[in-house]
Amino acid sequence: MRSAKVCIIGDFAVGKTSTVARFVNNEFSEKYLTTVGVKIDTKQVDIPSGSVKLIIWDVAGTDRLSDIELAYLRGSAGFILVADGTRTATVESALRLKADIVAQYGELPFVAMLNKFDLSDEWQIHHDELAVSRSAGVEWITCSAKTGEGVAMAIETLATSISDAATEST
Repeated sequence: MRSAKVCIIGDFAVGKTSTVARFVNNEFSEKYLTTVGVKIDTKQVDIPSGSVKLIIWDVAGTDRLSDIELAYLRGSAGFILVADGTRTATVESALRLKADIVAQYGELPFVAMLNKFDLSDEWQIHHDELAVSRSAGVEWITCSAKTGEGVAMAIETLATSISDAATEST
């Protein structure tokens, strides 16, 4: 079985930790806990080409990557970009974070998750903003860490992309 390190990144309080908890343990907590530094979880994912053990690094929320956060990404096979659909600024932050990662490590497989779809009545994100993201090469997958909608599918899509990239490079 192949192992792959992935980092989950995004602005403060977009639901990164909740997304990981939903994916790894199928749990959700209303209690907000700030991640300090990095928290690591693992989960085996079955994809068409076999199994991949994802080692998920939950990096503390930020709108800009410092040298420390960039160091956490070293050796990553890919990353998960998370934004909060109820806060437009988090999409802009996510696009900056992606640009920082590409500048430091080149193109890596990634998945972009637009979280908090359970609060879609409160969303500030509109099709215009998503079109700008699409033109920048980011296709958002709507999801909800609270209900689980879209979470596993998004991360399994990343696992498949990582496996495909590894196969192409060999």
